[in-house]
Amino acid sequence: MNKNLLLAPGPTPVPPEALLRMAQPMIHHRTPQFSQTLAETAAMLQELYQTTQPVLMIAGSGTAGMESVVANLIGAGDKALVVRGGKFGERWGEIVEAHGGIAVNLDVEWGQAVDPKAVAARLDEDPDIACVFVQACETSTATEHPIEALAAVVRERDNVLLCVDGITGVGCFPLPMDEWGIDALVCGSQKALQLPPGLATVALSERAWKRAETVQRTGTYYLDLLKERKAQAEQRTTAWTAPVSLIHGLNEVLKRTLDEGLAQTYARQECLARATRAGLEAIGLRLYSSAPSRSVTAAWVPEGVDGAKLVKYLRDEMGVTLAGGQAKLKGKIIRIGHMGYVGPFDIISGLSAVEIALDRLGHDVEFGRGPAAAIAIVREQWPSAA
Repeated sequence: MNKNLLLAPGPTPVPPEALLRMAQPMIHHRTPQFSQTLAETAAMLQELYQTTQPVLMIAGSGTAGMESVVANLIGAGDKALVVRGGKFGERWGEIVEAHGGIAVNLDVEWGQAVDPKAVAARLDEDPDIACVFVQACETSTATEHPIEALAAVVRERDNVLLCVDGITGVGCFPLPMDEWGIDALVCGSQKALQLPPGLATVALSERAWKRAETVQRTGTYYLDLLKERKAQAEQRTTAWTAPVSLIHGLNEVLKRTLDEGLAQTYARQECLARATRAGLEAIGLRLYSSAPSRSVTAAWVPEGVDGAKLVKYLRDEMGVTLAGGQAKLKGKIIRIGHMGYVGPFDIISGLSAVEIALDRLGHDVEFGRGPAAAIAIVREQWPSAA
């Protein structure tokens, strides 16, 4: 019998407190009781996003949140600069084009962060660009983009908005929306928010809301953020049927996160990221990204090892779920998530499992090096007992 260990970059483990909260008897979503929970959760989301603007909850995956931003800020024929450094950067462009916009692609080598100077140059070349779309973390390559620097570039241009996919970023590392000047920020429930998939959260800046009120949309019904803002921010309800259980779970998770404190949460996440990187390198795996994320780590599998077989063996034989590579990286890298409800002993166990799986697949491994490297870092989390 295996005890399953979930270390994928989404979905991530759900804490027992949230599971119990979501298992409570269902209540109707058009009641004062649910309105109270919705309003309380919305206020905590503002603290998480660090914004005075409403943070809206939408029943749907993170992609629904991404599409809601495009649908409300891009009209037919509008140009959008899309940073494409992986599968999810490509998704921004696909959504823009699906809504009649023109995607001006800025291709970045996979595993590298975009250069803010390159973004500034593109904006200077084409003054008709209305929005810049980028990932806080490109999950497919475990790469962080420099959002603070990008926001500084975009803020210099009154007619351009910065739209950020923070699905693998919000709750993992700082993305202070108002302070940096992020105009649209999206998150999904199945990452650092420690919930099952199915809930997106979206916030727009004041100037993004002004654009949403005037843009000539190609059409949206369910993802109309103006309707959702009126319902949630003014009437303490949702425009459409609310995912009641997920919002109750989110309420519980946010209480835990804010009780810990954002600074402490981010420090803990960064410690786990450093431990994961150190452990993989000690095993002999080379990190994939030159700008590694604090939410997920990617590493090349050793030469002669099929990465798809490695991931399958870990999952099916050992009960340890990691992620493999996507598209051109399929079978070439592994990705370990260390966000949300993941602790140091999860990482140590996961690294041990990688060592065993590599050995079982015929790769020469010196057992214990990966976990030992991680332990040397995570031990910082506890005070000396001497």
